[in-house]
Amino acid sequence: MSFKQLLIAVAAAASALAAPAALAQAADQPDGRFLVRLRGVHLDSANKDGTGLDLTVNNKWLPEADVTYFFTKNIAAELILTVPQKHSVYAGGARIGSLRHLPPTLTVQYHFDNFGKIKPYIGAGLNYTRFSSVHLLDGAADVKKNSWGPALQVGVDFEVAKNVYLNLDVKKVWIKTKVSAGGNEIGSFKVDPVLVGVGVGYRF
Repeated sequence: MSFKQLLIAVAAAASALAAPAALAQAADQPDGRFLVRLRGVHLDSANKDGTGLDLTVNNKWLPEADVTYFFTKNIAAELILTVPQKHSVYAGGARIGSLRHLPPTLTVQYHFDNFGKIKPYIGAGLNYTRFSSVHLLDGAADVKKNSWGPALQVGVDFEVAKNVYLNLDVKKVWIKTKVSAGGNEIGSFKVDPVLVGVGVGYRF
């Protein structure tokens, strides 16, 4: 699926899910339309190398912030943000340099509201990753700077006080880049990480 097709599919899904918001009443939002969270997230890369160089990047913990807007009590959209993250890059276990990536993600979610203070949700959406500060083999190698891919999400909010939540969240994100050496493309590398996060949120 091309990026254009994926974007159209995500936009269509978001429009279909958000349409009932026009009929929603204020009573449908007793806890507020916005939910903001801070999370600590562990990134576990799939490290799928197609170059023949046995490329890998290191796993790491990173900070994450998100803003969720509720169209209705069940339908929401979440924008997930962090700061550019530095990764070491290895070939056959030997470090060959580093790069940074910035991976904002937008998901459309369904929140289940029939479990009292326990509020599970599922989501699907689109990730954009920007690679920068690429320093590989003293400049002899490079990567394509932009990546677009789908994202899937499942999580749960536990209400620990009025409008205050403990959050557990798991995402699968598809991130792919092309690798070149000496100006010639030599293959692709897929990060495709699983991100497991824990954090706190406030709804207003």
